[in-house]
Amino acid sequence: MSSVPPDAPPVPPVDLPEVPALDGEPARRKSLTIGAVTKALKQEFPDISISKIRYLEDQKLLAPRRTAGGYRLYSANDVSRLRTILRLQRDEFLPLRVIRQELASGRTEGEIAAPADRSPVGMRRASFTVREQGALYSLTDVVEETGADPKLVRELEEFGVIKGELRAGVRYYDETEREIIRATTELARYGVAGRNLRVFRSSADREAALLQQILAPALRSRNPARRKEAIEALENLAAVASHLKHLLLVRDLRKIAK
Repeated sequence: MSSVPPDAPPVPPVDLPEVPALDGEPARRKSLTIGAVTKALKQEFPDISISKIRYLEDQKLLAPRRTAGGYRLYSANDVSRLRTILRLQRDEFLPLRVIRQELASGRTEGEIAAPADRSPVGMRRASFTVREQGALYSLTDVVEETGADPKLVRELEEFGVIKGELRAGVRYYDETEREIIRATTELARYGVAGRNLRVFRSSADREAALLQQILAPALRSRNPARRKEAIEALENLAAVASHLKHLLLVRDLRKIAK
């Protein structure tokens, strides 16, 4: 247990123009208490709480400075880092281990979609457009980048989760399939095997069929402008559907956790 006093009243006022100096340092401006940080981020992250911020600090993702009395004080850089962490959790569903790696590699708030860049429901747009396949990666490349077991990749092919593309006797995977492999590798750490992923594949097939049914006439149009609008609508619908599925999953998981 830490000997530092908990962040309970009395605490420094929320919007102090200056904060107490530490070890003879000049007073720093615009530092916030943990309560002020929670309040400032509440609108974008309704689930934010003091205990969650403390937990992220326990996981070595945050390191705010302390007053002589042991109270946490967050600089603008600390708040920016926290916002980056919360967005990576919410929008990219990354575990803390991966978020730590992202931050270590220099990932910043500016590289993550801000609220103004989101769809009306607040969901970040998909990382990969449906309009282009992107780069292709060999099995060696995919294994090196994702840390996947080659046996798992073959299992994913066997159960139709990924397909790849055969060129000159070598199978290549596009960016989306590479990220599928990355995600399933994370699931495999918890004992989820390739055969268990058929439920995800079946769900995705049904959702794709529904979206195709909604936009089929426009997608078949010979009018380039109308087809472009249909593809943009397809991407927006996919983001909304993904967000809805996530919310339904969270609702059901909360029931399990009770």
